[in-house]
Amino acid sequence: MAALDLTRLRAVVFDTDGVVTDTARVHAAAWKHVFDGFLRGRSAPFDIRDDYLRNVDGRPRLDGVRTFLASRGITLPEGGPDDEPGAPTVHGLGLAKDALFVEQIAQHGVAAFPSTVALLHELRRRGCRTAVVSASQHCRMVVTSVGLMRLFDVVVDGNDSAALGLRGKPDPALFLEAARRLEVAAGEAAIVEDALPGVEAGRRGAFGLVIGVDRSGSQEAAMRHAGADVVVADLAELAVTGRVPVRSR
Repeated sequence: MAALDLTRLRAVVFDTDGVVTDTARVHAAAWKHVFDGFLRGRSAPFDIRDDYLRNVDGRPRLDGVRTFLASRGITLPEGGPDDEPGAPTVHGLGLAKDALFVEQIAQHGVAAFPSTVALLHELRRRGCRTAVVSASQHCRMVVTSVGLMRLFDVVVDGNDSAALGLRGKPDPALFLEAARRLEVAAGEAAIVEDALPGVEAGRRGAFGLVIGVDRSGSQEAAMRHAGADVVVADLAELAVTGRVPVRSR
């Protein structure tokens, strides 16, 4: 069984969608609805697994629009935040996806992965600090809705990224900001990610341990190539050993 050794790690930074909460599928479905409407008559439909994992998962929303459209050889005007949702611009498609995601969460709610909740409790019991990050601006809403905010010392989301000018994954800026707020060096923190850009960000940020969560069972090789030290199908497969030493300030 893979192990997370708290004698050498002081903190763990969790991605939100697909790691803490079962919201990755909601994001994917929203992207498919928006892109399929736009692509009709232009290109093949959006593949809810392959296109999502390759081009959208883990990226800031507008980067996801640009990356996916580029994969189809399509370029759109950038537009702006005041565009009508669904307008044929990068911002227009992004706004349509965002509105649909919020609507689906409001109607159907969201669930946390039980194994992640159990891991969070175990880490806290052993003196480990924790953070949750997301490229989404709705991270706090989602984490609060499942009652887990109290289990995180730090939250860094898309609102923070916009305010601080942080680059999106695979740049490690989001994770490094979480480590800074946790008051630990990157080498003293583990990263838990289910998206390839996030795994790459963990490697590029020189974090002490990069854990890939491959719930689809199809990304282990790609995750290891991107820089994952450990790949699990679910966090129940991850053992926690040791305890974070108490440091005097």
